[in-house]
Amino acid sequence: MDQVERIAQEVIRRLGGSGQDQVTATATIPVSVSARHIHISRGVLDRLYGEGFELTRRTDLGQPGEFASEQTVTLVGRSMRAIERVRVLGPLRTYTQVEVSATDAVRLGIEPPIRRSGDLVGSETLTLVGPAGTVHLRDVAIRAMRHIHMTERDAEIHRVTDGDLVRVRFPGSASLVLEKILIRVSKSALLEFHIDTDNANAAGVGLPTTVEILHS
Repeated sequence: MDQVERIAQEVIRRLGGSGQDQVTATATIPVSVSARHIHISRGVLDRLYGEGFELTRRTDLGQPGEFASEQTVTLVGRSMRAIERVRVLGPLRTYTQVEVSATDAVRLGIEPPIRRSGDLVGSETLTLVGPAGTVHLRDVAIRAMRHIHMTERDAEIHRVTDGDLVRVRFPGSASLVLEKILIRVSKSALLEFHIDTDNANAAGVGLPTTVEILHS
């Protein structure tokens, strides 16, 4: 063990002993900010864009195989106000899920619960409008739970397991600690912390940036 590592471990030990937050002595985690978007099923895409329509890849996203398409939809909520040009993400899923921020929800007049992806029972109702038709869907809209994608190796490095809830700290002049961050472990994941635009604005996030997991 060299002198620098001994000093680092001693600092971490003292922080832990004083009851302050202890930061992992490993690499930090890149941040990705997610604007409102929709994951879509085959059946809903057919109704909005026409039977057999295929999404057109626009840009690749961080997680392997995922992409933002050229296609967008309009959201209409109980307030009868609309949010236009909401990006459709691919590839197609077996369910349709709309992810909005708290600010978006106020405009739409809805109260979507904070959920992990795919947990839609009891979520909010929206009408989706596309160039070929409309569809009114129950249990479709959520505020996505803040989460970190990582592999099993990343989980070992950061001393967490799938399903854990952790805290992270943003650096900078608007330093902010966020709690209840869900750990999502999968074999093909790219290490990324996903937050929505409201959270990013509150933390004064400027990309690229990274965060640290806090261990008490």
